[in-house]
Amino acid sequence: MDLVSPEVIDPATLRAGLDAHDYLADDGLATAAYLALRMHRPLFLEGDAGVGKTSLAAALAATLNRRLIRLQCYEGIDVSQALYDWDFPRQILHLRAAEAGGISDPQDLERSLYDRRFLLARPILQAIEEPGCVLLIDEIDRADDEFEAFLLEVLAEHSVTIPEIGTIVAEEPPLVVLTSNRTREVHDALKRRCLYHWLAHPRFEQEVAILRRRLPEASEQLTSEVAAAVARMRELDLLKPPGVAESLDWTHALHLLGARTLDPERAAITLGAVLKYAEDASRIRETVLAQLAG
Repeated sequence: MDLVSPEVIDPATLRAGLDAHDYLADDGLATAAYLALRMHRPLFLEGDAGVGKTSLAAALAATLNRRLIRLQCYEGIDVSQALYDWDFPRQILHLRAAEAGGISDPQDLERSLYDRRFLLARPILQAIEEPGCVLLIDEIDRADDEFEAFLLEVLAEHSVTIPEIGTIVAEEPPLVVLTSNRTREVHDALKRRCLYHWLAHPRFEQEVAILRRRLPEASEQLTSEVAAAVARMRELDLLKPPGVAESLDWTHALHLLGARTLDPERAAITLGAVLKYAEDASRIRETVLAQLAG
């Protein structure tokens, strides 16, 4: 079954659709997303935090007019938090009501406890049952090896198995977008099932275009100077290089303070919008801001 909307006939039209939802993708990213749609393969996006990996999934859902279902990964996440769980409080109420009603056969009681109405669908089961949605599995590098192994069947077969109910197969598979900040290496077995794309920080011209699109009220000179300053910051091997989100926050903060250019004084007092470590802020004051002052 083809997930592609009739109007999305090639990477260029998908790129135009993303653009209409304020996501500016380059040719490489638009092509990777288009092929993921046409080939029914998960799209694995890797790159530094803040480069737009998560935003792409949201923009794809908006462009394709699909529901976005998000699974945020974290250390210790398990299958019950990603796939399904049983509603124990409702099961206990049901058990008490059944006993009060005179149902005493143990097998009947057990079967009734695992009825579908007591099943709590978590993001992956929701995505299997929602035709053609976009499933974002965010920051898979935060999950452990066992969780990665669990995902292999889901990504390859578009199905899940619940022992008490059986196997549920997606009528129309979701478009799956996985993201990783590369805090650790994701196993090759998972990557093999996906199309891979490294999402780098935007070029200067692209970052200016993003800032202009998202913050049209900010002056053109301010957005250009912020983009240039952020580009220099990324060359300094900081603990946390600023992403696009931080560029937007910095520009917004400066605009709210009435800045139309990136003057050193306002830049210094708003560094918290773009840098998240004291060591980075100290280094930038000695380098990038010193150049602005000079």
